[in-house]
Amino acid sequence: MPSMKEYALQYQKLGFSVIPISPKNKKPLTDFADKPAMTADEIEAFWDGYPNANIAIRTVNFFVIDIDRHGKENGFESLKKWKDLGLIEPTLQAKTASGGKHLFYFKREDTPISQMIGFLPGVDIKAHPNNYVLVAPSATEKGQYEWDLEKSKEGGTIVTASKELIEAIKDQYGKTKGFRYDGTDGLRELKQRTFARKRTATTELFEMIVAGFGDEGGRNDALARFTGGLLFRGVDDELVLALARTANNNSTNPLPEKELSRTVESMIKKDRR
Repeated sequence: MPSMKEYALQYQKLGFSVIPISPKNKKPLTDFADKPAMTADEIEAFWDGYPNANIAIRTVNFFVIDIDRHGKENGFESLKKWKDLGLIEPTLQAKTASGGKHLFYFKREDTPISQMIGFLPGVDIKAHPNNYVLVAPSATEKGQYEWDLEKSKEGGTIVTASKELIEAIKDQYGKTKGFRYDGTDGLRELKQRTFARKRTATTELFEMIVAGFGDEGGRNDALARFTGGLLFRGVDDELVLALARTANNNSTNPLPEKELSRTVESMIKKDRR
């Protein structure tokens, strides 16, 4: 059986940006954000030192529909009920260690797509260049990642997503999150916003920085919306925590620091998963 290093080199040869991942906690073992992809020589040297490291690939020129079960949220059921399910064409599929599914699609130059955590209950879109997904034969305590070639498009081909599918995903994300996705990470055209004075999801983020997360009872939900909104707009992880602390300090009844940090770090981990 090939070694993890050999698998990593094969993914690199196929044009994927490879990241070494800890088999214990799914955390990256290198600083990869906004950096060039690892070369074959770098992969060789790293896996020689960490032969059991798992393998992830960054969603640079492709995106992933990540289907999972989170508590009461069942992504498989959510997709079955989605009115635009028919737009999901057969493509390369993978089984995740937790029993979920990853559907891989190439991005389009004419229709950009960004990360969308919770686009449907139990379904995320991983699309930011710093997002990543684990790939076979990586394994965690929950199980092993496997390519599901039986249910994939013939030949294990990654299909380029249709414009209609991407637009439908954006439209659904806007409905789920309560705003209209306009293809620019929530930032509407400046002149239109100035004269129309429309409230947006970005408006709420700015207001939270100054006004805080509200009173006890809704603070955690507000913090989660705030963190998710910043991550969706590509804000650096460290700055997300710093901005959350600023907003928390401006709250009438701030959350304890440990609770704040734990919540933010948990959402960052989920976002980068």
